[in-house]
Amino acid sequence: MQRMNAPSDALAARLAALPVAVAVELPGGKKLGAPPAAAAVVLRVRERKAALALATGQIGYVGMAIVEGQVEVDGTMRDLMAAAAGLLPHSPIQGKPSAWRRLLGWLRSRTAHTLAGDARNIQFHYDVSDDFYALWLDPRRVYSCAYFRTPDMTLAQAQEAKLDHICRKLRLRPGERFLDIGAGWGGLLLWAAEHYGVDATGITLSHNQHAYVQQRIAALGLQGRVRMELRDYRELQVAQPFDAVASVGMFEHVGRLHMTQYFDTVRRLLRPGGLLLNHGITAGGVENSELSDGMGEFIERYIFPGGELMHVSAVLRHMALAGLEMVDTENLRPHYARTLWAWSDGLEAQLPKARTVLAGKHGVERAEKILRAYRLYLAGCALGFERGWTALYQMLAAHPDGRMETGSLRGAQSEYPFTRDYMYAARPASTPTTQTD
Repeated sequence: MQRMNAPSDALAARLAALPVAVAVELPGGKKLGAPPAAAAVVLRVRERKAALALATGQIGYVGMAIVEGQVEVDGTMRDLMAAAAGLLPHSPIQGKPSAWRRLLGWLRSRTAHTLAGDARNIQFHYDVSDDFYALWLDPRRVYSCAYFRTPDMTLAQAQEAKLDHICRKLRLRPGERFLDIGAGWGGLLLWAAEHYGVDATGITLSHNQHAYVQQRIAALGLQGRVRMELRDYRELQVAQPFDAVASVGMFEHVGRLHMTQYFDTVRRLLRPGGLLLNHGITAGGVENSELSDGMGEFIERYIFPGGELMHVSAVLRHMALAGLEMVDTENLRPHYARTLWAWSDGLEAQLPKARTVLAGKHGVERAEKILRAYRLYLAGCALGFERGWTALYQMLAAHPDGRMETGSLRGAQSEYPFTRDYMYAARPASTPTTQTD
């Protein structure tokens, strides 16, 4: 009897120390924590395995149990995440993974990133439903970290500020050839063409995104200057390298064993002297490639199969091995926390519509699982960026051209200016977006 009670006794003690009041109902009916009527979060645990995960702070496995219907939740996502953070036994980025976990990660990275495998993984996530994503993204459907240049910006304004921030860093000019790797629903691709006059090419592995952007190109009358291709970056062949390349929210899908090849390919696609803006999520810890306590497994199973994170220092090493020179790096981690909370709040405000949209494509049972997974994913990632478990970097790199003189200045070997002033020069005030789908 003492052995059976030990996990629940430990859980009761941990519940008492949480920053929000949590009530737990265990299998068999035993109740722990706050009275349900006074609790901000109520967890009804239906499986003993889920109860053990809860007692030991394995919150990723608790999340899986929630998705599978083994744990029912009442409460807001913000309160649930506050409780989850308090239940963790330690930081999920501390310590080195075991030799077994490292071997599994190596095998997964080696085998998962074939052309066909990466296409399946991307389509698993991005082709869930365009209408579902439209419920909680901004009107341009920019599915990456926003840039809150001023504290009062709306999500839509901050996404436009991010698009402009990238274009400014790349110093885009009319007539230049611009490549967007992993172009999503075309936000950056179309912004660069409309506001900077570039000849723009985007690539994606998502059938939904490809079709959507083709429609947007036609609607905006940009057929002559903008094109979207359904293509893997490794298969892209061009007669003339691009003047500038952006990769936003894509390199997380590459795999650590393929990272140098990825940057080698980007260097091949970028003309000497040109600039690359690589924007993506990185690991918060130096050693870990995924979060512990089941959180990495949750993301792999329900959200981003095949995704792998690396610390920014490791990313920059691969970039350098490929012959690209890092000229500027900016950490937007707090911006992504705010972005993800905006997405999470947006989805929470649209739950009935989200159920209807997902059920129409996937059926009611599958729709409920997808919705539970995304609710946890968005709020959980917001928590992770707030706590520094993950980060978001914009890495600006140059393809050195070997020239020792740029105008009156010597040694630049690229078009990158000698100061950052050009990135932050006065610009027109952002206004709310008026784009409609």
